[in-house]
Amino acid sequence: MGNIQSYLHKAQEKCDLLLRKNQHIGEVLHKQNELEKSNYEIRLRSTISSCKFLLKNALPFLGHDETEKSNNKRFFIEVLYLIKEDNEKIFKVTLENALKNEKLTFPTIQKDIVNCFSKEIIKFICDEIGKDVFAILVDESRDVSKKEQMDIVLRYVDGLEIIKERFIGVVRVLHTLSLTLKTVIDTIFSNNNFSMAQVRGQGHNGASNMSGVFNGLKSLILNENSFAHYMQGLKRRFEA
Repeated sequence: MGNIQSYLHKAQEKCDLLLRKNQHIGEVLHKQNELEKSNYEIRLRSTISSCKFLLKNALPFLGHDETEKSNNKRFFIEVLYLIKEDNEKIFKVTLENALKNEKLTFPTIQKDIVNCFSKEIIKFICDEIGKDVFAILVDESRDVSKKEQMDIVLRYVDGLEIIKERFIGVVRVLHTLSLTLKTVIDTIFSNNNFSMAQVRGQGHNGASNMSGVFNGLKSLILNENSFAHYMQGLKRRFEA
């Protein structure tokens, strides 16, 4: 092979390096991918923790000015800053230390996480009701953009015989015709494994599309389930 400077010796050295597993290109890429995956999970957990705190305390997410020069970026970003202060691992991979396209702070990401929390909460409520009976409270109104929407609340007694009223959500509807509202309710029931036969009470506002004797939502539900009695008290309690 000649001396250490010979071509054969250098070729042998490069071959030995190539055959070393820990220096193989595939191994290096694998380690890099594992590190990126770990950093991504740290950022995601931090974002989820921030969302969880704000939801639990009914605090707003976004601020008027969330630029780096802002002294008050509002709650979501400020909570992230607070989380990372005492954790070196989080500090190294979040906010300004993260890749620009992987900060996981964009509003659509926040909404996706909030929707996941919402689905888990609704699932818990539905599991708590199970196959028992309940009352449904429905109201409809326009939001600030003049789009029609329907609010749904379920009232039931849990296993400890405690009366509970649980807000299921606000559903956007094309219009407020009674048949449309009934179709939306049927869809929600189907998605959560409920049956109209479980309804033992219903409460609505006094509008004709809701409480009408012949074609109101109240009548459509009664036509399908005669035990779903309309109770004025439920409506007043819901409006309060």
